Amino acid sequence: MTDPLPLDGVLVADFSRVLAGPLCTMTLADLGARVVKVERPGTGDDTRQWGPPFSETGPTYYESVNRNKESVCLDLREDEGRELARELALRADVVVENFKPGGMAKLGLGYDEISAENPGVVYVSVSGFGTAGGAHMPGYDFLVQAVGGLMSITGPADGEPTKAGVALVDVLTAKDATIGALAALEQRRRTGRGAHIDVSLLSSLQGALVNQGQAYLGAGKVPQRMGNDHPSIVPYQMLQCADAPLTVTVGNDGQFRRFTEVLGIPEVAEDEDYATNSARVAHRTELAAVLEQALAARTASEWQQALTEAGVPAGKVAGIDEGVALAEELGLEPTVDVQDRTGETVGRQFRHPAQWTPPLASPTQAPPQLGEDTDTVVQWLREPRGRAV
Repeated sequence: MTDPLPLDGVLVADFSRVLAGPLCTMTLADLGARVVKVERPGTGDDTRQWGPPFSETGPTYYESVNRNKESVCLDLREDEGRELARELALRADVVVENFKPGGMAKLGLGYDEISAENPGVVYVSVSGFGTAGGAHMPGYDFLVQAVGGLMSITGPADGEPTKAGVALVDVLTAKDATIGALAALEQRRRTGRGAHIDVSLLSSLQGALVNQGQAYLGAGKVPQRMGNDHPSIVPYQMLQCADAPLTVTVGNDGQFRRFTEVLGIPEVAEDEDYATNSARVAHRTELAAVLEQALAARTASEWQQALTEAGVPAGKVAGIDEGVALAEELGLEPTVDVQDRTGETVGRQFRHPAQWTPPLASPTQAPPQLGEDTDTVVQWLREPRGRAV
C-alpha cells in the first residue's frame, strides 16, 4: 500500500502567473496538493504565449512550471467569475497570488476578505518590491537582478553587468514562497490559525546574496564584478588548458596541495605566497599564470579526469544536455515522464529536486491545456462545500 503524499488533501487556489507563483504551486502539487490554476479566458497565463521553443503540447516556458495542476478559466472582471473565484478561495487551504499589491483586494479576493470567512487560509502574496513604497512597481526578474545588486557582481570585471542565464530571482522567490506556505501550514496544524505570507522578488534576491551581501553589511565592502573569480577563495575560477578552460574549485589548502601534485608542481603549494588561501587570494594573478602554464600541457578533459580521480573538484563547462547526461550517469534520475489525462506519455520534465526515502509516489500529470478543467471545477464550486470532485 502506498503512503499518502505529504500534502495529500491540501487544496491550493492558484491565482498566479508567469514564473515565481506557478513554480511555488507546482512544488506544492508535486508534494501531493490539489492545485486549481485560475486563468483568463481566451489567453490564460502570459507564458502560454511565450515561445519559441514549443514542445508538441505547447510553450516549454509554460510547461516548465505548471505540471500536476487543473486549469479553470474564470473572468474576474465579471460578477460570476469573481464569485466562483471567491468560492474557490474560501474552500482553499492555500491561496497563492501575484497580482499587483492591492489587486486581489479590489476584486474582493484579498486576504482580509477571504480570511474573514476562511480563518485557516494560508495566503501567499508574491510581488516585485513589496506592499509599501514599491507597491506600484512592476516586478520582473531582469529588473530586480539589475536594481537589487545581482548584476553588479555578475559578468567580467571589465565588461558590462550581466544577468543570470535563467530567471534566477523568480526561482528563488518561488522557493521562499513555498517554504513560507509549508511553515504556515504546520503552524495552522498546531494553532488552527492561518497566515498571510508576503514575499517579494527584491527581498528574495537580497536574502540570496549571502556572503556577498554580508561583505557589505558586515565589512562595508561593496563587491564588484570579478568574472568567474571568487572574492574569498583561490583558485576558484576558470583556468585555460591546452584546448579549453577548466573550472577549478579548490576549497581548502589540502585540495590545493593535491591540485599542484597532479599538475606536477608540488613545490608551488609550499611557496609562502601560495601555501594558504589568504596568501593565494593576495597573489591570485601571479598564481593563475603559474597554474595555466602547467595546465597547458594537457586538454581540459584529461585534466578533469585526473583531478577528479585525485579528489580535486574540477570540470569543463557543459551544456544543459551534458548536465542532464551527467546526472543520469550518476544515478540521480533527474527527469520524469509526464502523462496527459488518458495516461499517454507526452513529455519529459525535471523532477522535484528532493529525493525521499521511502520514495514518494509523486504525480506526473502534464501541464493542463487552457480551461481543461473548467466545467468540472465550476460544477464542484456550485455544490455545497465539503463535497469532493
